[in-house]
Amino acid sequence: MFSLNTVYQKLFACYGPQHWWPGETPFEITIGAILAQNVSWLNAAKAIASLKAHNLLTPHKLFKEDSVAIAHHIKPSGYYNQKAFAIQSFLQWFHRYDFSFDALNAIPTELLRKELLSIKRIGYETADSILLYALHRKVFVVDAYTKRIFTRAGFLTGNEDYMAIQAMFHEHFTGNTYDYNEFHALIVKHGKDRCTKKPACNECCIADECKEYDVAK
Repeated sequence: MFSLNTVYQKLFACYGPQHWWPGETPFEITIGAILAQNVSWLNAAKAIASLKAHNLLTPHKLFKEDSVAIAHHIKPSGYYNQKAFAIQSFLQWFHRYDFSFDALNAIPTELLRKELLSIKRIGYETADSILLYALHRKVFVVDAYTKRIFTRAGFLTGNEDYMAIQAMFHEHFTGNTYDYNEFHALIVKHGKDRCTKKPACNECCIADECKEYDVAK
């Protein structure tokens, strides 16, 4: 089996830099992370565009909106009632810090992660996306593509939970914050384009080291 760093290098050579996470400000990135729950980024981007069109993509303005109004603006993201609630819950928490990302930057990562996870409807993946992409913390984001790809490759058994998978990356991947960002984006790209539910193994840039590919040959 090859190393996580080798996987990263091969994926990077195959796909190039992904320039994630989309967003012009830390707040936009944060709201995007909430809107991207359980849907493609394309859907989340449409909801972001709707909020921008109505001049609502600032914490102060969005904080004044009720859940019905927020849900109306974010319908393209799907699950809009639940996500409107999540946005409101996040903003109520963020209000304690005067809507200041500078204030959040002063909080140690472990404590900040615990606070984000205490917000209703903010789970591990969303919290870690906010930490990595909006606040540039060295926290690896795990998603369904991560579990699929690395179970097939033989790094995982398939029974690990989110925290166990994340711990594997924190322990064995030696990249910096930029690399954490890029690796997760490359995993998503590979999961969508090659390592799909019915994988295109003959077109896979890491197939030569993949346990499942060796079995299939």
